[in-house]
Amino acid sequence: MEHSLNNSRDSELLARASKVVPNGMWGHMATRAIGPGYPQFFSKSDGCRVWDAEGNEYIDFMCAWGPNLLGYKNAEVDAAALAEIANGDINNGPTEKMVELAELFVDTIDYADWALFQKNGTDATTTCVTIARATTGKRKILVARGSYHGAVPWCSPSVVGVTTEDRAHVILFDYNDATSLDEAVAAAGDDLAAILLTAFRHDLNRDQEMPDPAFLRHARSICDKTGAALILDDVRAGFRLDVRGSWAKHRVKPDLGAYSKAIANGWPLAAVAGSRRMLDGASKIFTTGSFWYGSASMAASIKTIGILKETDALAHIEAMGARFRDGFASIAKGHGFVLHQTGPVQMPMLRFQDDPDLRIANAFCAAALRYGIYLHPKHNMFLCSAHQADDIDQALEAADKAMKDIAHLRGA
Repeated sequence: MEHSLNNSRDSELLARASKVVPNGMWGHMATRAIGPGYPQFFSKSDGCRVWDAEGNEYIDFMCAWGPNLLGYKNAEVDAAALAEIANGDINNGPTEKMVELAELFVDTIDYADWALFQKNGTDATTTCVTIARATTGKRKILVARGSYHGAVPWCSPSVVGVTTEDRAHVILFDYNDATSLDEAVAAAGDDLAAILLTAFRHDLNRDQEMPDPAFLRHARSICDKTGAALILDDVRAGFRLDVRGSWAKHRVKPDLGAYSKAIANGWPLAAVAGSRRMLDGASKIFTTGSFWYGSASMAASIKTIGILKETDALAHIEAMGARFRDGFASIAKGHGFVLHQTGPVQMPMLRFQDDPDLRIANAFCAAALRYGIYLHPKHNMFLCSAHQADDIDQALEAADKAMKDIAHLRGA
């Protein structure tokens, strides 16, 4: 398949939106900032594929920016959610699904003794910070420089509309750098409430970095000595790498964990999981939302977790990720490009060497769109269990064509 980047339907919708929506689009999904041709509006999705407003089909490697874990329109997950909707999704209080899902979280996540549910990742990270402060009676939150934890004033990557006071108690350190962390701990003094870390370093537009187990143990030790909370922001990686928690294989248990994205396969849900030490603080804070008890998303999460436990879905995603990475390495080498591939294979990050202004990356991703694959030039991508070997191979064939189209930029 080959598509024209002149997507008139998309342009029409964006023009209409611009009259009634600030900038016509907001937040991280404003992909037109990448360059011409990136579709802003979509008409449908199925499995590992999406269709833009013009009807062009793409093999998708963003997975709705993470929520698609088992494939768009997964029949089992959607049936579970729709059965709840038939009875009533938003009521005066929760249904039994809330209790069932909390029990499942405690049974599944290796450090969880309880769970609370929200709607967005920012809800979950902010709730974790609030619980940590309620538990410790302290204020300072240590955050790795460049990490993304949400889009509210205390953690937003943008400082527009944000006051100095909003971040008065946030202290920065460098991910995987024990000395830098120690300096931040010293700066916090006796006012340390929490150390907040992403599952791995997945900052925008840089090589990804897996956590150093020694660094995680060091952070755990600091929290044990000071009484501070160790918070795992598992919003982006949670359940895609390990249903027990993304640090389970490192045998480091946080006190609190924030989840969203993939936990309900696209149905809107977030969660906080916590240890018994955090229970009293969690019981005292006030955090709520009118839609937070919706039973449809909870039913979707129960079914999603069940599928992950009962099938080889995660192993399959890892295998497809490795196939994707190996194929890209071979293609890049064949066209004379030096490609950096970092992070877990389930959440690939592609960067071209000597491409600080993303001229090559943007051109490559635009060319890839023409051949029917949807990639991102500076954000980590995602695979889902609906990606099959044939899909990966078809995407690699398209990538080979796209790489050929931009060969003139090599060394330019």
